[in-house]
This record gives sequence, C-alpha cells and structure tokens, in this order.
Amino acid sequence: MDFGYKTKNAWEILDRNEVNSFGEEYKKFISKSKTERETVDFFKEEAESKGFVDVFSDKTDNGRFYAINGSKNIILFREGKDSLEKGINFVFAHIDSPRIDIKQNPLYEGFDIAMFKTHYYGGIKKYQWVTVPLALHGVIYLKNGEKVELSLGEKPDDPVFVISDLLPHLARKQMEQNAREFISGEALDPIVGSIPDSDDKEKERFKKFVLNLLHDTYGLVEEDFLSSELTLVPAGPARDSGFDKSIIASYGHDDRVCAYTGGHALFDMEDSQKALAVVLFDKEEIGSDGLTGAQSDFLEYVIDKIIDRKMIKTSAREILHHSSAISADVNVAVDPLYKDVFEEQNSAIFGRGIVVTKYTGSGGKYSASDASAELVYQVRKLFNEENVPWQMGELGKVDIGGGGTVAKFMAKRGIETIDAGPPLLSMHAPFELLSKVDLYSSYLAYKSFLAKFNLK
Repeated sequence: MDFGYKTKNAWEILDRNEVNSFGEEYKKFISKSKTERETVDFFKEEAESKGFVDVFSDKTDNGRFYAINGSKNIILFREGKDSLEKGINFVFAHIDSPRIDIKQNPLYEGFDIAMFKTHYYGGIKKYQWVTVPLALHGVIYLKNGEKVELSLGEKPDDPVFVISDLLPHLARKQMEQNAREFISGEALDPIVGSIPDSDDKEKERFKKFVLNLLHDTYGLVEEDFLSSELTLVPAGPARDSGFDKSIIASYGHDDRVCAYTGGHALFDMEDSQKALAVVLFDKEEIGSDGLTGAQSDFLEYVIDKIIDRKMIKTSAREILHHSSAISADVNVAVDPLYKDVFEEQNSAIFGRGIVVTKYTGSGGKYSASDASAELVYQVRKLFNEENVPWQMGELGKVDIGGGGTVAKFMAKRGIETIDAGPPLLSMHAPFELLSKVDLYSSYLAYKSFLAKFNLK
C-alpha cells in the first residue's frame, strides 16, 4: 500500500467538455470586466436576472439580496434553510487588479507629443507595461454633472495607448540599472496624440488639439479630469494559449477569476442548508483600505440590514463568529523557467486544481492569516468527498518573498477563514496565464464549500 501524498493533473480527472465550456464563458466575462466598476455592473445584472433584489430597496425579496458599495464592492447573499444565527458560508474575493491610473491633472505635451501623467496601482514590474497596447477605461463627471463612461481601445477600430521605451542603441546606462529602477514610476506616461492645433499662436498646440477632440467627442473640458477615475489596462480580449488551447491568457485573472467562479457557484446553487454570501472587495492590491476595501465595515452594515428585514434578534458580530469562509485569491504555480524561487514540495503545480493555502504572509509568517488544523481538515475532507481536484501550496521559498490576502481581515471578524484559489503563471503581468482545469476546479471547490461546508 502506498502511504505517500501525491496530486494528479486535473485534465485526467475532469470532463474536458465541461472544462472547455466553462472556460469559454469565463473568457467573455474577463474580456469585458476590466475594472471594479465594470465587474460590479456585471454581477448586478446577473444577480437581478436571477431574482436578487437590492437590500437597500423596498422590493419584496425571496431571500436573495445584493448590496453595492461605492460602485466597486458588491455582496451577493442567499438565505439558507437554517436560521441566520447559525452563520454564513462565505467566499471572499477581490475585483481590483494592478494597472496604470491616470492622474487628476494629466494632459501635457513635450517635443510635439501629447501625453498623460499617470500613477501606477498595485504591485507591478513597471518594465512590463511599456510598449504594450493599452485601453482607457473609467468614468468622468462633467461640470454639469453628466457622467461619461469610457472604454476606448477594446474594439478593432479603436485607438490604443502606448507607453514608449528607450531604444537599445541609447540604453546602455538604462540597462545597467536594476529592474526596479530602469523604468521609473514617472516614466509610465502614455502617448495620447501628435497632431497640432491649427492656431499657430497657441503655446501648447498638441495638448490643445487633444482637448478640442475630447470636447467634441465627450463634451469635456480640462477641468473635468479632476472629477474622473480613468485607468489604463491591457487592450483586447482574453485568448486561448498553447497548441492544445488549455490555457487562458488574460489581464486580471488576479483576482476576477475567483470573483467569477465564486459568484457563479452561488448563482448555480440549489437551496442550501446554511446562508451563503459571496463578497467582492476593492483595494486588495493596495492594502484593502478605504470605503470599498475589506477593512471597511460594509459587510457588517449589510448583515444588519438583512437582520432588520428578517426581524431576527441577533447581531452581525454574532453571525460572523458562527461563520466560515474561503478567502478566494490566486496563488502561484511553479514556473519551470524560475524554479529556484520555489520550494517544490510545498508549491502548486499548474493544472493540478485549486490551491489550498494554510497561511500567507512573509519572513517568518509576518502578517499572516493561519488557518487552524481543524479547518484545514474539514476543507480537505469536503474536497476529497466531492472529488474536487485540489493541492496544497504556499508562495515561494522561505524569505524569498511572500504576500497576503483579505483572509486576515476576515479572521479578525471572528470568521474561520482559509485561502484557496487557482495557481497562475506571470501573476501581476499585463497578461497572466490560467489553466482551464484550475479555473473549473475552483468553481467546483467554491460550490462545494458554499453548499456543504459545516465546521464541526
């Protein structure tokens, strides 16, 4: 008898037609939902089509609610057969991704080229974002209060935006710098135009031409940029990758893959024993702060609203202390090109299913959320019983680096929380790589957890 622990490639376990079909639907989502606002809009539309009502409205409900916070944070909730006092099974994910944000006073010109000033968002390798086709997404509020929504660079006939780079012939000093420095944060400015205004007395003719064009197209003036949220993201749709089309290459897998799989696990459920919720946060990539991040009290506020609707004598705090959760965030797969940073025995393998992570953090588990052995056992038991392809993994060798998720903020609320998400290659790059079987395994895992998990 073999008493060893082994994992198996999920292509040898799962139905390939189901895997590929799920992947096609996911590609449609990830190609269109490139910002938090767009992702919230997607889930609001999906929720309403399935009978969910706004928890803040007076509409009659059937035990299915959604709640939106600041257009960038959404909670999806379903009642279970058990009383709410017995707790909620949660899946928590985040819907922000690393990107290039446009500054509030962005437009300038130099040497007959009009450009935008930017400030990058999240942990990026800055050199990866130059000479890449970028699309402009976001909202602008005009002086008259009108809201203008932008998505420019996604259609075949749309213009794209590109951050230039120095040619190799003149880059000797640049190439001698380390990777953190040779592209500076202030050098991530895209080119937005190069035609001069017809008025040759105008001092900034190239800036003026762009402003005139924007006014003619959208009705905006330069001051309107002050009340805007604009961001540059990689242009174009998700694509199959590899001869066998087993991989999805796309921007934003981290962490919208978990938002999609968690959300659809909730939508696809039959009636459940426990109450269920999928919570999609903003600002995880920069610390989970602010109104729409995981450290806000919006979750408690919404639970209180549900308590009021149902006239239950309990508190949000009491409910949370009886709840369990998966912090649904991506992990990293061992990259054959960079295997020296991985401790292979405790790292995830591409295509072997969702990755369960007992603890996060770095440098001696600093700032970690560490799931208990009891919780790990119950999750392990459930996934095995439900035939979910899964593996255990952590983020690289000790002292090489590390990272965190929203798990610690959920655990602080008294929720038993464990991390689980699909492994990626090229995380935080403009295009990340995701195995279709890891995608589908994550959906199966979240669905099993929501439907059947009960911490004993």
